[in-house]
Amino acid sequence: MSYNLLAFFMGLFGSVHCTLMCGPLLFALQQNQQLSFKIAINKILYQFGRILTYGLIGLIFGLLGSSFAMKGWQQGFSIFTGVLLILIGLSYLFVNKYPKIVVFQTKAMQPFAKEMGKWLYKPNGSFIAGMLNGFLPCGMVYMAVASAMNAESSFLSFQFMVYFGLGTLPLMFLFSLLTSIPKKIFKFKFSSLLPFLYLIMGVWFMLRGLNLDIPYLSPLLQIDGAISCQ
Repeated sequence: MSYNLLAFFMGLFGSVHCTLMCGPLLFALQQNQQLSFKIAINKILYQFGRILTYGLIGLIFGLLGSSFAMKGWQQGFSIFTGVLLILIGLSYLFVNKYPKIVVFQTKAMQPFAKEMGKWLYKPNGSFIAGMLNGFLPCGMVYMAVASAMNAESSFLSFQFMVYFGLGTLPLMFLFSLLTSIPKKIFKFKFSSLLPFLYLIMGVWFMLRGLNLDIPYLSPLLQIDGAISCQ
């Protein structure tokens, strides 16, 4: 599986989590909107604004990741990323025991939600509101950013996050159109699966950093002191 395909499917499957986490916020911001062609276009602009933000975040963190690769630290950095993802996954397993984490995340969303509400109803403001949405705290985005940092260049990190965003697009856009969807969907505990996704990705990055010469799973990152292009 190519890196970009991995990004797309990470976004596609992760969009269930993103929808459930951001769903109540979208309801609050868009509950009075009546569907029309103009509203549909604005919703598309909103989604592409969000994807652009993902790409820019990937570009910024990709610059950091590329510096590690240039210094020959890519192998160690991949292992470090894997350990970090595993630690995050383990922490998520106990998140219900630490409600202060949830409270902190909710408070962190409030400034962005307030600004999104201001822009959403301004003429042509949906794109800006979507860009602000891209900064909302989200475990799946954190996982994607950690993955993007391990790309071979900052451009590929940007590309990875764009593909991740495109993966989230179908469900997120559909959800934004179905403002009458039953609120019982928010009771689905998809978040309980998120820690295991962190653990799986963490193990994958650790294997990738171990340089075992296994195609896709653990390709060679460093040969005779030089960075491999695999």
